[in-house]
Parts: sequence; structure tokens; C-alpha cells
Amino acid sequence: MFKLSPLGRRRFERFRKNRRGWWSLWLFIGLFLLTLGGELIANDKPLVVSYQGELYFPAFKRHTEQEFGGQLPFQADYRSEYVQKLIKKDGGWMLFPPIPFSADTPNYDLSKPAPSPPSSENWLGTDDQARDVLARVIFGARVSILFALMLTVVSALIGIAAGALQGYYGGWVNMFGSCMPEVGGWLPVLFLLLNVSGVVGPHFCWLLGTIALFSLVAPFELVGFRVLRLLDLFYISAAREPG
Repeated sequence: MFKLSPLGRRRFERFRKNRRGWWSLWLFIGLFLLTLGGELIANDKPLVVSYQGELYFPAFKRHTEQEFGGQLPFQADYRSEYVQKLIKKDGGWMLFPPIPFSADTPNYDLSKPAPSPPSSENWLGTDDQARDVLARVIFGARVSILFALMLTVVSALIGIAAGALQGYYGGWVNMFGSCMPEVGGWLPVLFLLLNVSGVVGPHFCWLLGTIALFSLVAPFELVGFRVLRLLDLFYISAAREPG
């Protein structure tokens, strides 16, 4: 079982006494869990469909129009009146999530031209392409949080590994590693990101890798410095003497 050290427990208790930070942490966790289940809150597919005595779950599994008595072998468009009539013909029903739109689903039944103001159907209104703003906020927040968490983990792992190698081997490896943060500090990160996006497109992995290269400087320097200090300790030198 995971146990905190005495120093870690003191720091944790100090953090708990900071009520603003403590409740902000729980608020962040709640919002993150909410975005992880975004398909249950905002989706253009129903959560449950009852058709001819059987239950279907379109939000989690793909169903064709033919399964509901239609003619096309493609995924059913549950927002179309034709599919809705097919399902409700024999007493069937559909249960949509609170927001019946996905992040990229346009609303073709707006009472006002897009971008439209908030309404009972679109709680935060729509953008210039008639897409629901709240649905896009939910899914956009999920991507942003996951990107930040992955960036933190990737940059920490690479920085710790590279810093340990730099400190362990020393010599020209240490000199080369010491120059890299200085060179990286002079490079315009935003300009590089714009160029990468222009060449390969706004791809998730490319952006993650590019930003991670500039985010590993802090763990890289810290670990490298600590390893160099450890190598200079007496018991390390004594252990090296016998070979």
C-alpha cells in the first residue's frame, strides 16, 4: 500500500488546510470526470433505443438504419424524422442525453441565424457553423486536460532519463546536455508550433512531442545536477575504486 513519508504527510496536511486549493482540486477532479463521460452528457446519438421489444445502445455501439426497418446499410441518423418514425412506429422510444448534440453536430433547426444566442435547445448558443457551444466546451476541455496530463508525464519521463544519463556519463555528454537547455531557451516555441502545424497539420502526437521537447528542461537540469552531486560523494568514489 502506498504510504507518504513524514515530510510528504506534512506537506499534504499543509495543502489540506489551504481550503481554496483543496476545494479547487476536488472541483477540477469533478470537472475532469464529467468530461471523461462527455458522450453521456452531449451526444447526437441516443443513449438507449427501444425497438420491437429490444434495447439498443447507439451511444456505445454502431447500428445501421436497416436494423430499425430502414433501407440504407449505413449508420442511422437518429435526429432525422424518418428514423424517428421507424423507431416509434411500433411503440418504440429513444432516450437522448441532456445535450442532444456532439461537438461537430450542426443544428439545422435554429430559429435565428448562426451564431445564435443561448436557448432551451442550445444552452450556450451555437457557433458560426451552428454547432452547440456547450458540447464543444465539454469535449474541448477533455482534450485539453488529457493533453496537459500526457505532456507532464512524457516531459518528466524524458527529462528524468536524459538528466540521469547526462549526470552519470559526464564529460562531453554533460557538456552537450548543458548546452541544450540554453539553445532551447532561445528558440521561439510558438513559432515552431505554428510551423509544425502548418507542415503536418494540428496533429495531437506531433504537438505533444514538440511541446514536450521544450518542457523537459526543468527535470532534465534538476536530475542531471543531482546525479552529478551523488557521483562526487565519498561512498560512490569508494565503491568505484575496487572496480
